[in-house]
Parts: sequence; C-alpha cells; structure tokens
Amino acid sequence: MSGRARGGALRRFGRNIPAVAATVVLVAITLTALVGPMLYPVDPFDMVGRPASRPFDRFPLGTDVSGRDILAGLIHGARVTLLIGFAASFVATAVGVTVGALAGYYGRAVDTVLMRATDFFLTIPSFVLAVVLIAIFRPSLISVTGAIAAVSWPPIARLARAEFIAQRERDYVQACRALGMSDARIIVVQILPNALPPVIVVSSLLVATAILTESGLSFLGLSDPDAMSWGYMIGVGRTVLRTAPWMPAIPGMAILVTVMCINLIGEGLNDAFNPRLRG
Repeated sequence: MSGRARGGALRRFGRNIPAVAATVVLVAITLTALVGPMLYPVDPFDMVGRPASRPFDRFPLGTDVSGRDILAGLIHGARVTLLIGFAASFVATAVGVTVGALAGYYGRAVDTVLMRATDFFLTIPSFVLAVVLIAIFRPSLISVTGAIAAVSWPPIARLARAEFIAQRERDYVQACRALGMSDARIIVVQILPNALPPVIVVSSLLVATAILTESGLSFLGLSDPDAMSWGYMIGVGRTVLRTAPWMPAIPGMAILVTVMCINLIGEGLNDAFNPRLRG
C-alpha cells in the first residue's frame, strides 16, 4: 500500500466522527488499564469493606459480595481483558495470514490441505471448542488466550487466501518471479502489504469478539482464577443480580463500551480502506 493511499485512508478515517470518538475512548480505556493500578493501588482481591455496599457509600463503585472494591476490580480487570483480547487477536491474525498466504499463493495440494484443515475448525462451534481446549489445559491467561486464538484464525485464513489468490497473478508478481525473487520474499514483501488492509479491518473486529469470548469463559469460571477480569466480575455479581444489580452492571457496561468502540473503529477502518471511496 503506497504512502499516498495510506494518507488518503487516514484522511477518510479522520472524517468518520464516530470512529474518531471511539478511538479516543478506547485510548482512554487502554491508558486506564496501563496506569490505573498505579493511581489506584488497591488489590482487587482484598476484602476492604462490608460486602455488597452501595456505590458512593464508602467506595466509589461499592463492593462485591466478598467485600472487594469494585473500582479496583474494574481498573485491574481492564488490563487483563484488553490483554487477552489484543493478544488473542494478534495470534489469530498471524496464524490466519500465514495459512491463507501459503494456501492462496501456492494453490493446488497446499491449498487443498490447508483449507480442509480450516474448514474442520469452522465446523465446530467456536465457544464450545474454546471451552474444551481450556478444560484440557489448566485455566490460565496463556491457555485462555491460546484457546480464543485457536477458534478465531479460520476466518482470517480464508480472507487472506482470497486476497493472495487475487494478487498472485498480477503483473508486479510476475515481474518479481522473472527477476528471480524467492517465493518467501514475494509473499512477505510484495503481496502481503497489498493484502493487509481488509485483514486489518477483520482483525480489529476480532478483538471485540475475543473480549466477549473471554468474558463468557470468565463468567463460567473457566478463566484464570488469580486474574481479575470484567467477565469474572460479572460472574461474581450474577448471584445478587436482583438485590445488587450494579455489581454485574458496572463491568457489563465497561465491556459494552469497549466492544462498541472497537466495532466503530473497525467500521471506520473498513470505510477508510474501501477502494470504492478512494478519489
């Protein structure tokens, strides 16, 4: 993708007010996850007050059923939730692009084998497969991230394959082959930059899916028990949903806002990279 095209995409993204606003909010959430624990150094697992105290009674957001500070859990949970979301999306994108690039560039037997393996993962419900993978291994941040990445890479692989198929017979690729350039260099240096824009869009949306999946797993008690996350907080608060609805509602709103921001950014990227809008 040329510098002029990147500049045009950036200008189109800047004209998308919802996407820009969502970016600002997501940056604020990320900064809170990074520096919040230093500004509010309260251990989210410490019992610091009376169980189920209301917001602004003694603590800004109250306490949960075990007397733990909900604000501390929200701040520390942001780090875990975002870490799993972005890490799982990065791993899934790397695996999906690698599989799709090899399948789309070489075709024939390589394409058949890799795509049948991709279809196998697509036939299994992703959340069920994630639960099975975590049940096999001990629940931890690494196993949860790996399980989410393992069920998220097939759509990226199919998209990358389609992009490489569309690019592999272009004139610039034929010229690279005529110059004796190696397949690895053609894939990484020549085709990949041109195939990345749609992959980046889908990868950004994959972060939101990973956050929701992690929240569901934490809600079921299948996440790291030693790591505070928003899904874990919702799971703790579900037992008092009628008497203390703010307990699950506060982390639930945090997940809602974060996922909405990521989706708006993804839509903004889609509009920015859409070739029909160029010029």
